[in-house]
Amino acid sequence: MPDNKTPIVLVAALLLVAATTACAQAQPDDDLARRALSAAEIGLPAPTPALRNDHPLQGWIEFARLRRDIDTLPAAQAQAFVARQAGQPVELAFREAWLASLAKRDDWTGFRAAWSPRISSTALRCHELEARAQTGAVDAKWTSEVQALWRGAAKSLPDACDTPIAALERSGGLAPALRWERIDKAIAAGQPGVVRAAARGFSGDERTLAETYAAYLDKADDRALQWPKTARSRLVASHGLARLAKADPGAAEALLPRVAQALAFGDAERNRVLYDIALWTVASYDPGATRRLATVPEAAYDERLHEWRVREAMARTDWRAALAAIARMGDTQRKDSRWSYFAARLRELTGDRAGAQPLYAAAARAPEFHGFLAADRGKLPYALCPLEHASTPAAKAAVAADPSLRRAMALYRVERGAWAEREWRAALARFNDDQRRLAVEVAQDNGWFDRGVFGLVNAGGERKPDELRLYALRFPLHHDALIRAESARNNLDPAWVAAEIRAESVFNPKARSGANARGLMQVLPETAAGVAARLGLPWSGAESLYDPATNIRIGTAYLREMKDKYALPYVAIAAYNAGPTPTARWQAQRPGMDADFWIETITYKETRDYVARVLAFSVIYDWRLDGKAVAVSDRMHGRSGGARKPFACPAA
Repeated sequence: MPDNKTPIVLVAALLLVAATTACAQAQPDDDLARRALSAAEIGLPAPTPALRNDHPLQGWIEFARLRRDIDTLPAAQAQAFVARQAGQPVELAFREAWLASLAKRDDWTGFRAAWSPRISSTALRCHELEARAQTGAVDAKWTSEVQALWRGAAKSLPDACDTPIAALERSGGLAPALRWERIDKAIAAGQPGVVRAAARGFSGDERTLAETYAAYLDKADDRALQWPKTARSRLVASHGLARLAKADPGAAEALLPRVAQALAFGDAERNRVLYDIALWTVASYDPGATRRLATVPEAAYDERLHEWRVREAMARTDWRAALAAIARMGDTQRKDSRWSYFAARLRELTGDRAGAQPLYAAAARAPEFHGFLAADRGKLPYALCPLEHASTPAAKAAVAADPSLRRAMALYRVERGAWAEREWRAALARFNDDQRRLAVEVAQDNGWFDRGVFGLVNAGGERKPDELRLYALRFPLHHDALIRAESARNNLDPAWVAAEIRAESVFNPKARSGANARGLMQVLPETAAGVAARLGLPWSGAESLYDPATNIRIGTAYLREMKDKYALPYVAIAAYNAGPTPTARWQAQRPGMDADFWIETITYKETRDYVARVLAFSVIYDWRLDGKAVAVSDRMHGRSGGARKPFACPAA
């Protein structure tokens, strides 16, 4: 990123944002509420002074206390809590825990009394079916529900489902045809374990055949040559060969002709295997990718394979082939800003500059990475049409006063995120579009910044297209003084650091990934310890990464190390996401390739999209902070001396 001093206007903008967010987050009784919840969860008396009786979290504190002793909780006490909290998210959370306890105790009468059709857990639904069976309520409806459960599951069901399914089998409701129906679904889903489990109800030749099919999904070989020429044999063989292609495309390619002939494959079976042979060859840029892509009929191509055909040609710098591959895409995919940009770029490289310009102009209308690249090439301003969400203090206060939203905010502030999500969903189910947007503002006032990314959806999970233009909500600014100070310390662009935080954690200091990356910049503890040791920074262990100051200091220092090591920011961004080993491989495979093509031919989709996302976010944060931006074409190379790009909303 640009190695320039922080501009005065940027400092002013950051200080302004700091002033407007400094009063956010903690409320006077948050610490007491946190301590009351913790005490309830471990069975200690409530702390003093007592939390006020009308505090929004009193119901959740009582839930925490009851849940701790739920296996010995008297039914009357449970029923009283459910009655007091009827219709609230805490009531459903308690009911789920209470039902699980009743099932564990085999209290099936109590279970049925406590059941609610609002329960969505598959395990609890299976317990409810068992409860009906145990209390003599097996009827045609029960049979139909268990059969639907069995029929609809291509993957493994929870253990709780074993009992009602066994009861269905004993009653004669699990006929061989129904068993084969699930096996067929499991075959198509690549689930050999489910095939084996379903086959246990067979005997003799049927069980042997089903287990043979399961074994073939695990390891495809020439056993299929002896199978009967049935539709199911073709289904198993084609899916088995497709699974083999993922690990060893060459082995699948060698086996396919013999199996296809022996079982009389049709186009669907043959194309299924050819598709995966080509996909897993080209995704690694292995030799033979061009030939294998050519064996897949055009009718079998989908958007994924179309993209890989373009990337494979790009990796070979065969610009005409890449352009031809884009031309074969469907109309919607071809007009996406990514492929409009590359079609223009490839036209330029093949001598058609005039044909490139309209494509650049079309791509430049999109406010994302490839749109910004297209604007640079076409010498156009960056397209940005911010949507101002007009709100009044009274309207915002009315939304903030919603009981579920009050509880959601209080729960988030005391670090009970899963419970906060329940209350958030309950509030949004009642809100219209304007109220949803105000709710996001309220959430961000309380430090819950990711609502601008995950909260701008209605109760049905749909997002209004215009809401993508709510940039102030979607690109929050917080911890800006820390970002500014550590960026200056490491001679990095603050917009880049803010973009990394937005991409990594959406400004959640308590974020933790499945790989144990922690905090705002999602730093691994072992990485942090190494950076701290190399630079002599204070380090007090993994938990310190949840402290924003520690995380930003170490994360920014590590980003600087990446920039120093790789020189080019776009390569440093790839390494920050994927690590040094794959990054070194990509550099070795395509040395000297132009940045846009190098990014597009990154093997990992996650990293390919991550690099583009961080670069685009950097532009938007530059706009938020300064009104103009370093051109993305300069930014990804670390150049800062060029004219800053203006922003404009293109005509409709």
